[in-house]
Amino acid sequence: YLYLFVSPVAWYAASQSLDMKPGLESMIQAPPALPVQAECLRCHMSAVQHSDPGSLNRYSRLPFLHAGITCESCHGDTRQHIAAGGKGVVINPSKLTARLRDSICISCHLEGDISVERASHSALDFKPGDPISDYLAYFVYSGAGATKRGVSEVEQLSLSMCKRTSGDAMSCMSCHDPHYTPAGPLERAAFYRNKCLACHTGAVFATAHHAENPDCTSCHMPRTGAENIPHVAWTDHRILKYPEAPALSNAPAAGETLIPVFSPNSTGRDIALAYFKGLLEGNIGLQQKAYDGLEAIKPELSGDKDALVALGILSEERGDYKQAQGLFQEVLKLDPRNLTAISNLGALLAKSGDLQGAISLWRDRKSTRLNSSHIT
Repeated sequence: YLYLFVSPVAWYAASQSLDMKPGLESMIQAPPALPVQAECLRCHMSAVQHSDPGSLNRYSRLPFLHAGITCESCHGDTRQHIAAGGKGVVINPSKLTARLRDSICISCHLEGDISVERASHSALDFKPGDPISDYLAYFVYSGAGATKRGVSEVEQLSLSMCKRTSGDAMSCMSCHDPHYTPAGPLERAAFYRNKCLACHTGAVFATAHHAENPDCTSCHMPRTGAENIPHVAWTDHRILKYPEAPALSNAPAAGETLIPVFSPNSTGRDIALAYFKGLLEGNIGLQQKAYDGLEAIKPELSGDKDALVALGILSEERGDYKQAQGLFQEVLKLDPRNLTAISNLGALLAKSGDLQGAISLWRDRKSTRLNSSHIT
């Protein structure tokens, strides 16, 4: 019942663990438990499963079926291919349209500042051959440089002169071979130098351009660190002609306006939920934008559990308990086991004096959990 004494936004953010990210070396006390969230697993494992209904990170069976990244992550369902001894139909990313080809890379190599699952879609259901923008909408803060974010290789590449000149002819696969990793520093330098020379065909590049240093990436794609997530090392995919000087500490901070990237079909609902997620990550200045955005399209949100939950939490935070209660009740009509709606509606009933109603709601939820096998 601690919920009754804290902010609904703070409680929901804590339950989602949105403030926890990899890289805990700077912490001076034990961190809270990091849930096995499917949205994190999906880029590190294969065949990631949905959490059990009515839970955030509980799995009755295995959370994922295969460790690491398997063939299916890029080639789709390979059962016919394998059964036919390698002659069956399988997706070949290089033969897809540019949008569908790039979607495979974007699905794990682009985070932006905030990503939002599209209405009635889950990122776990993305399959090679689909446009990723049908499943996720990506947003970045206006004024925030692409080098300030981790997992932003696709975004950085789009800013490079190489990509802008080559257009759709260039993709991640122009330089990366998913089936081969150079063994050591010398082999790696030679491998990527050959990739550069495939386009930079002038004799000067092959013979005279810094012949003493065959590693093109050491100058044009230096390794550095992202600021929003403490990766150990990260490569600048802007492919700069001249190495960039370190950013000044007094550089202007990013604004509080989110703009879509690689998301041609993003909607007002998506941007409002992006502001809501930014609020959960600690940017309090986004609360009004999130509320206004969702409130403006409230008639359109019927059937959209994520949007209804967000508007319910924001309404409760503003003291509009009547609207919040109605929204959570609407969510439970769509999904009777929705954990957030059950928790918040119970708290609202308790606050209004209906303790029996709250106890009944929570007791039903507890009974459901005790009668199901699970792992966490």
